[in-house]
Amino acid sequence: MRVRDLCTRTVKTCGPDTSLAEAGWAMWEGDCGILPIVDPSNKVVGVITDRDICMAVATKFRPAAQISAREVSSDKLFTCRPEDDVKRALEIMRTETVRRLPVVDSEGKLQGILSLNDLALAARRGELARTGGVTNDDLVLTMQAICAHQGSEPKAERALLPAPARISTAVLAAK
Repeated sequence: MRVRDLCTRTVKTCGPDTSLAEAGWAMWEGDCGILPIVDPSNKVVGVITDRDICMAVATKFRPAAQISAREVSSDKLFTCRPEDDVKRALEIMRTETVRRLPVVDSEGKLQGILSLNDLALAARRGELARTGGVTNDDLVLTMQAICAHQGSEPKAERALLPAPARISTAVLAAK
């Protein structure tokens, strides 16, 4: 089975200068947790997630309307192509620990998005096992890889935040 057979084709997007407030609203309207960031030619230049928005607002000490998508998007971009086998897309998700992949053509232009939700719903209907050789075990292994804690990296990142952004565990214990 190919990515084009399962991906979501109608995708909300934003531009690099879109504010996080606007991006959050687009996610709300589109019932999604990710927006591909596209340039004027519809080429994907990044992605922003609902978690990116939340963390930026919590750590930048500015309102969401004053923070642009470009400020918080990662420089790492993982994509797949419409003609890719679904197993290849799962491998990318598992290796890069991402839940969603923008689907792009050979020029990098957005064609859709493939999410674990798309794959799980197809698995429930039995389409994946019949046509693509992807099993429920493949999905579970991908979810386990994505959901695994990444060691102590989050603690190290937290230590770099300015003091007002950190909450003392002693304060929490006293409550």
